[in-house]
Amino acid sequence: MCGRTSCHLPIDVLTRACAYCDRQGQQQLPKWRDPDKYSPSYNKSPQSNSPVLLSRLHYEKNADSSERIITPMRWGLVPSWFKESDPSKLQFNTTNCRSDTMMEKQSFKVPLGKGRRCVVLADGFYEWQRCQGTNQRQPYFIYFPQIKTEKSDNIAAADSPEEREKVWDNWRLLTMAGIFDCWEPPEGGDILYSYTIITVDSCKGLNDIHHRMPAILDGDEAVSKWLNFGEVSTQEALKLIHPTDNITFHPVSLVVNNSRNNTPECLAPVDFLVKKELKVNGSSQRMWQWLATKSPKKEDSKTAQKEESNVPQWSSQFLQKSPLPAKRGSAGLMERWLKQAKEEEPPAKQPHCQ
Repeated sequence: MCGRTSCHLPIDVLTRACAYCDRQGQQQLPKWRDPDKYSPSYNKSPQSNSPVLLSRLHYEKNADSSERIITPMRWGLVPSWFKESDPSKLQFNTTNCRSDTMMEKQSFKVPLGKGRRCVVLADGFYEWQRCQGTNQRQPYFIYFPQIKTEKSDNIAAADSPEEREKVWDNWRLLTMAGIFDCWEPPEGGDILYSYTIITVDSCKGLNDIHHRMPAILDGDEAVSKWLNFGEVSTQEALKLIHPTDNITFHPVSLVVNNSRNNTPECLAPVDFLVKKELKVNGSSQRMWQWLATKSPKKEDSKTAQKEESNVPQWSSQFLQKSPLPAKRGSAGLMERWLKQAKEEEPPAKQPHCQ
């Protein structure tokens, strides 16, 4: 399942992070609709507004279906046929929809048949691992592996400031497959756009944390096919819905448990041996041992030395018995990224609680 995400980037930065290539191979930025409804947050929960990508053809009759729009939508799909005046009175949970049953449920089958496919954008999502023998659950932040790179050569080669703005060489956003619908209040009023995140069985690497995970679209080709309902049929698009192993994670502070907490601390990595608030029991120790020895992304030391700029290994960082060395890869990138965002972001653009 997926019940909490982070998407803290301000609008202009989020737009650059969603740059894509059009049919001519030219890099484009998606256009925004209703940007005032977007509130950046490190701790987004259901019923809040989150940014999603969708085909421009949903809004403009003669538009190219491969062109993209980015717009905030309510998390938790409200079916178009819902008759109550208050969406919160919907008596079943539509935060997620299971891939194996979504074609059996009208709430999801109908909008999917109309091509209402979207891509939910996030820094990553949170999941909680149940610790056997206790009531405590340990939160994790889960996201795409990040490859440490220098500023892209394309930035220097760009012809103008406008072109340079389209080049994104920072945190890779998580792109999750979703379904959206349009609901109009019975007594009239503004149309409510809302979405659900499709979930699948967890990949092997995440199964010990939770048995379900979002259907993640890995790469721009997958994103394009999912969005382009004008040319890609539902049957063909559903082939993209499956678990992915291209994912990594790290433990985070219990501060994320309260959805009102909206600070960088929510997604910053913690060390179990330093954070006294986290009690490591036998079950957790076995988890760390599993991560250290059987993680599918585990590399031997020679390979790691040769490819230290590649996908980092989180697991080994939390098994240190002495003061931790400087973090590399995603760990260091995460901390530098958070620090830079905090230093450079104008006070007016600081995310606020929803």
